[in-house]
Amino acid sequence: MQDQANAAPGPKRMPWNKGKLTGAKPPLRPKHVWTIRTKLQIEGRARDLAMFNLAIDSKLRGCDVVAIRVEDVAGGGYTADRATVRQRKTGRPVRFELSEQTRQAVDDYLRVTGKRPGEFLFPGRRRPDRSMTTRQYARLVSEWIGSVGLDPRLFGTHSLRRTKATLIYRRTGNLRAVQLLLGHTKIESTVRYLGIEVDDALAIAEQVDV
Repeated sequence: MQDQANAAPGPKRMPWNKGKLTGAKPPLRPKHVWTIRTKLQIEGRARDLAMFNLAIDSKLRGCDVVAIRVEDVAGGGYTADRATVRQRKTGRPVRFELSEQTRQAVDDYLRVTGKRPGEFLFPGRRRPDRSMTTRQYARLVSEWIGSVGLDPRLFGTHSLRRTKATLIYRRTGNLRAVQLLLGHTKIESTVRYLGIEVDDALAIAEQVDV
């Protein structure tokens, strides 16, 4: 017992967040979205463009983005206007819209890769029969963010998830609609996620006359 008590402590584990800035990641601004999108188009990065556009439109968590299969968005050979994905965190299905530019990007990607229903839309590098990992996805997001002059420490995969949801809320003030689009079970979760403050609510209320 004495020897154990005097034994030298083992090596300390490196904290996962060492060197990272923790806390809620802010959404991207529309100009950032367009800059990243344009850059990926010019560089001919079909997979990254499809993934970026799909992440923005779907408002899905990173774990759900990488788990998307071809049939989830393009069961009939072409990308659909709307899709439904079952969330891993809640087990509940969530529906989302796919804009024309996203449909075009996914169709181009499918044409280049020849992917078919039954396959993961975004497979891993070493195991094509498995999906890309969330870690690989996070690295891609950091690369996209950094390529347009933003600090990758300030933004992350949740920035992509929050971007369109935040824009929809700011333009409409419809919290319930955003809750459905994000797949939240409680409206309180949506309030916290969007970082809505009393001033935001009052600003919306001031726009409504009875």
